[in-house]
Amino acid sequence: MNAAVRVLVVDDDPLVRAGLAMVIGGSPDLTVVGEADDGSEVAAAVDAYAPDVVLMDIRMPTLDGLAATEELRARPNPPEVIILTTFNADEHVLRALRAGASGFLLKHTPPAEILRAISRVAAGEPILSPTVTRQLITHLSDTGAAARQRHASTALHQLSEREREVAIAVGRGKSNAEIAGELFMSVATVKAHISRILTKLNLNNRTQVALLAHDAGLTG
Repeated sequence: MNAAVRVLVVDDDPLVRAGLAMVIGGSPDLTVVGEADDGSEVAAAVDAYAPDVVLMDIRMPTLDGLAATEELRARPNPPEVIILTTFNADEHVLRALRAGASGFLLKHTPPAEILRAISRVAAGEPILSPTVTRQLITHLSDTGAAARQRHASTALHQLSEREREVAIAVGRGKSNAEIAGELFMSVATVKAHISRILTKLNLNNRTQVALLAHDAGLTG
């Protein structure tokens, strides 16, 4: 039997923490191993509880979820991070995804979807579909576009021509199957290309690949 996925809940609202703990506690495959009420407590809590997944509120008084995510994802072998937010069009969500968060959940997400999202992220699967990623990119305003374009263009030049084609397709919101069809390769080959892209560019997930392709101006 596989061990239950270990979850750390980080939110400054005790009612939200209690509600999430109740939802997660109802699943035999997940367990809440700890709680924190501010981003400043996350590093110590991760050391103490060794979670697989951190549910991270984005707005907290001392250290917000964005800064806490950036700090956490910069550590060796960090847990996955799911951002909790009350808005689905929040500039901080996009910044958190750039920092390496695996996705985001609205706080009013139905319990069954929360449980599925945690399980998927723990298994290494993104919980942001390519379509949602593209909608975020399209609708959220963000600063520093020129500097990001220079950085993204430099990064993408490290890739082979075929890897760049795959990265651009990811940025356009294509699924692995769609990319395979467009580029005349197998789904397994697409996955292998994406794995190499992540390794070469030191990225965490395909959402960051999509953001990079967008920043480079290659997804229009």
